[in-house]
Amino acid sequence: MLVIFGGLPGSGKTTISRALARRLGAVYVRVDTIEQAIRTSVDPSTDIGAAGYVVAYGIAADNLALGRVVIADSVNPLMITREAWLAVAQRSGVIAAEVEVICSDKTEHRRRVETRKTDVEGLVKPTWQEVVGRIYDDWGQTPIIVDTAARDVPEIVEALIVKLRTERLLPI
Repeated sequence: MLVIFGGLPGSGKTTISRALARRLGAVYVRVDTIEQAIRTSVDPSTDIGAAGYVVAYGIAADNLALGRVVIADSVNPLMITREAWLAVAQRSGVIAAEVEVICSDKTEHRRRVETRKTDVEGLVKPTWQEVVGRIYDDWGQTPIIVDTAARDVPEIVEALIVKLRTERLLPI
């Protein structure tokens, strides 16, 4: 199975997706890490475009072919990136679950964005203005919505696992 996470920076998607990957023993693929590694390997003025996502799709497909559950962590802001993740699952012959992580408390979301430290060497986190000004397409189809504003990580992960099992996306 491929669990496709998305959400604005600071919403909590990396925290939740990592915890879910740990809980399920899944492969964790983070686009931020891949993009920063690419930036480090090229001239700093080079626009890497979609390269991080394209590499992530390949890594996910390789691991899905091995029968592993893959957790994909990215902002996933555009319909084209979401469709590409779904295509990875379809080509791999696995079920895909889309999870949008939100923080409904805008004050808390802003606090997170403005106070968090990077955990990827060299990665510059976006400012609050960059987060709220970002192009972020509506999901269209209904993803599983996870709101990190009022619940703690273990509670969110357990509820997400129950939801995935209820919808028969994870084995019981």
